[in-house]
Amino acid sequence: MLVKTYSAAVNGLDVTTVRVEVNIVPGVMYHLTGLGDTAVREGRDRIASALQFNGYKFPHGDITINLAPADLRKEGSSFDLPLAIAILAASGAIVSNSLDQYMMVGELGLDGTLQPIKGALPIAIKARAEKLKGLIVPKQNEREAAVVNNLEVYGINNIMDVIKLITGAAEYEPTFVDTRREFYEQQYSFDLDFADVRGQESVRRALEVAAAGGHNLIMVGPPGSGKSMMAKRLPSILPPLSLAESLETTQIHSVAGKLQRGTSLISQRPFRAPHHTISEVALVGGGINPQPGEISLAHNGVLFADELPEFNKKTLEVLRQPLEDHKITISRSKYTVEFPCSFMFIASMNPCPCGYFNDPTHNCCCSTGQIQRYMNKISGPLLDRIDIQCEITPVPFKDISKSEPGEPSAAIRERVIKARDIQTARFKEYRGIHCNAQMTERMIHQFAEPDEQSIALLRTAMEKFSLSARAYNRILKVARTIADLAGAENVQSQHIAEAIGYRNLDRGDWAERRIY
Repeated sequence: MLVKTYSAAVNGLDVTTVRVEVNIVPGVMYHLTGLGDTAVREGRDRIASALQFNGYKFPHGDITINLAPADLRKEGSSFDLPLAIAILAASGAIVSNSLDQYMMVGELGLDGTLQPIKGALPIAIKARAEKLKGLIVPKQNEREAAVVNNLEVYGINNIMDVIKLITGAAEYEPTFVDTRREFYEQQYSFDLDFADVRGQESVRRALEVAAAGGHNLIMVGPPGSGKSMMAKRLPSILPPLSLAESLETTQIHSVAGKLQRGTSLISQRPFRAPHHTISEVALVGGGINPQPGEISLAHNGVLFADELPEFNKKTLEVLRQPLEDHKITISRSKYTVEFPCSFMFIASMNPCPCGYFNDPTHNCCCSTGQIQRYMNKISGPLLDRIDIQCEITPVPFKDISKSEPGEPSAAIRERVIKARDIQTARFKEYRGIHCNAQMTERMIHQFAEPDEQSIALLRTAMEKFSLSARAYNRILKVARTIADLAGAENVQSQHIAEAIGYRNLDRGDWAERRIY
């Protein structure tokens, strides 16, 4: 008897419907075709134990299983459930007329319990696109999959409950999630707030400018000056995620298996802070079965690299292309996977090996050559992609001891949202351009052209501070954002002056600017 059930294979963010075909004839062999990996092949033993535990016998006969399309590689244990149901139906142990109405995914425990799987959300989107009646998933994945409307999603604990559902022996209520209500309720619930930060007004301003224009930023300062503290609070002043952005971000985390249990949609911009020992593959994605890396998990959010010079230089260099293209392509001999990675890159570092260069409260013991070698760990091409470079000094005691809190994140976020709204209107005719940091050379001349006074100021600054040529466009982009925050239609000299102040690392005299 030939029986067909439906499942899905996840390859990157793409999902392919898999038709599970089972045919049983007299014999003793078990054949699995369709490029299933080791986890798929080992499913036979899990299925046999689960069926026996729940009162069913694994059928004796020549069992041939085909996972179509047969030329597509199938990976993971999520095929256990559709395989088990198809084997039961093909052996005549169960009778169901609704197998073609459901897509099923789930790993089976030896006692028949369903274990969570990766990629439930993109699988649910595919099931709806295939116009199937419903999707059966493990209980732990139900809220994630139930985000998709016009699809009945059933979160099931045990294979016996699945059998009762598809045979009509019992009725189950599909899971319902009020996506919009939950999404908007959780958007502004932050554990960290800029009100906790005392002093550091100049750095707070730099972070506000970065958030308003989507600019990459690096903070340079001695240990304990508050670099990590402020970076972790950056998501609280960024514009809230749209539903479309949230759905895209949630899909990436779903495929990577990083969604917290019970989560439906990610409602806040992600903040990823990998350790400096991270490998290239873990950072950008890849592996035998390509998975999203940290840059994709930070999509629509923030990637924070603390102690930037401590990262392997080759690892840092792989960031250069994703920072420009906002996507990462992972190629293998037989297929290619693409993950989105549009993120704000925030970095922090000490100014020298000992950490106390230009610190008024400590003496630096590093020579000029040591400082220069330390700074050279960050390559010019990578530094070229960081718009804002700000220097931090420790907060004086009189500021730390202040009892009144600093400006709250909500007030800063309101100004940031207004500036982003201006940019959205400005770039509405340009596909893929949403903020000032993404402006091309032509757009800079169109929207951020300086006047004669500003050009004179730029010329003086580049000569006086030995600014590199690559700093010119970055200054204009940042100046355009500062003008948007001020509500100014044109870029003015005061905006240029502030933007010049954010190019500390481009100055040729960095290693010589010592405080005595």
